[in-house]
Amino acid sequence: MTRYWLAADGIALDVAPFVVALEHASQRKALLFGKPARPFFQAAVEKLGLPAAHVVMIGDDIEADVGGAQTAGLIGALVKTGKFRPADLAGTIIPDMVLASVADLPGWWNWQGT
Repeated sequence: MTRYWLAADGIALDVAPFVVALEHASQRKALLFGKPARPFFQAAVEKLGLPAAHVVMIGDDIEADVGGAQTAGLIGALVKTGKFRPADLAGTIIPDMVLASVADLPGWWNWQGT
């Protein structure tokens, strides 16, 4: 139920406003399966066949990506691209790592192994 995303020309509506409009029009509650719902992340972990604590979710959305992953027991990495805003680091969700971009992941990974 993401509200917006950052398009090339600025912020654009994502799926949530449209789902809410359809719920209102149909007078029915939508069944959702996606970030940040725990079952979404659990399904991914099961597919990988790994313990949740060994899986890293990398994303630019502090709530849907990082918060959702952490709630499901995964490592939540925040990248400072796309949706990221400096205020994201002042909220209640604390990322396990913050990267300038996904390209920085190998450096973090090598540091963790030492």
